[in-house]
Amino acid sequence: MTDGTPISDPLAPRDAAIAGFALDGTVKGVPPGARLSLADIASQGWRLPEMPLPLAVLRVDVLRRNARWMAEFAQRNGLSLCPHGKTTMAPQLWNLQLAEGAWGITVATAHQLQVARRFGVKRVIWANQPIGRIAVDAAFDALRDPDFDLFVLADSLAVVEGLAAGAARAGLSRPLNVLLEVGAMGGRTGARTVETALEVARAIAAAPGLALAGVEAFEGLLSETAQVDAFLGTLVATARACAAEGLFGTEEVLLTAGGTAFFDRIGPRLAAAGDLGRPVRRVLRSGCYLTHDSLGYEQAYRRMRKESIGLDYPPGDLRAALEVWAHVQSVPEPGRAIITCGKRDISADTGWPVPLRLLRDGDLAKAMPFGAFHKVTGMNDQHGYLIGPADGLLRVGDVVVLGVGHPCTTFDKWQVIPLVDEGFRIVGAIRTFF
Repeated sequence: MTDGTPISDPLAPRDAAIAGFALDGTVKGVPPGARLSLADIASQGWRLPEMPLPLAVLRVDVLRRNARWMAEFAQRNGLSLCPHGKTTMAPQLWNLQLAEGAWGITVATAHQLQVARRFGVKRVIWANQPIGRIAVDAAFDALRDPDFDLFVLADSLAVVEGLAAGAARAGLSRPLNVLLEVGAMGGRTGARTVETALEVARAIAAAPGLALAGVEAFEGLLSETAQVDAFLGTLVATARACAAEGLFGTEEVLLTAGGTAFFDRIGPRLAAAGDLGRPVRRVLRSGCYLTHDSLGYEQAYRRMRKESIGLDYPPGDLRAALEVWAHVQSVPEPGRAIITCGKRDISADTGWPVPLRLLRDGDLAKAMPFGAFHKVTGMNDQHGYLIGPADGLLRVGDVVVLGVGHPCTTFDKWQVIPLVDEGFRIVGAIRTFF
């Protein structure tokens, strides 16, 4: 490595497609006039805030702690962790999660599956229905690698029909593992009743080239813990019904759920399934824990710790690792500042960004926390509106550090995101593959 990073470091850009990724001023966040590869970033001596802003950054010490914390949480509570790779679409970050003990990586599309395979992931849950010949054939093509394990979803007879046709085309000796998906009324995909789910399960079990491997759900769109608990109860009831009919066709049964807002409910609720006649693996698919956030997931985490439903939590807490830095470019009215960060730079789908700290004259040692009265109240493509007391605090040229909500839709705005240490020196970077 040109930057001296130990090759054992999972964040190191080991693959040529990442390490050799050519960077110049046409790549967002790279200084004008620079010409280098991603692997060379750490040796440049760059430091915040002396970079083109806006800039998304990852606090590498927090990132590593979050990865270790969630791996330990899963281990302490009898869960396997298969985090959503779509959150970051960054193979270096997947490597970190796998190095910390993740059982596999979850994807949602055929494209994401290809990225996972390309960068050496060996176990994937495709937490979606493969629809259309290209997607279905991509699933069976992955099975040609004897060292690769894949699970896909089905929630209807039509999906099973498409998968069975793909199995016939592929002519493989090993079956495709299919997870029966259950869903909530008014929600997203998934069979809505145990009776409907059983119909689908029977079709999977009867189809040559397919094996019913377990039951899956996504609870992340629900808003209350009581709703989540009831929904996971449906998953458990469905698994018991499948077991009673002898429909499972794999050595162990997967029971899996997992957004990040309710990861505390998954273990205890899935444990209620009891004996299903063969070993049961309870799989948590949370992805946003890795960077956490400053809005919804932080609130959800505080709710979890307050309710404390008998879980074994590791020491410490999840913390926000992803930030976006921007300049104040105009103070056109008292109490109203325009910042150089908009919807092209940071997520806004779950709430406006949170102003965290203010820096003046590049002095990191004198960074000031924002008070409760400073808020981002809107954004355009490249501008944000920061409102606060008419006290003259904000000046043109100041640097504003913003916390994000829903990290997924910040990651997808950046090809390259620098890794910064505790002194905000840039010590590397990750590449995304959206």
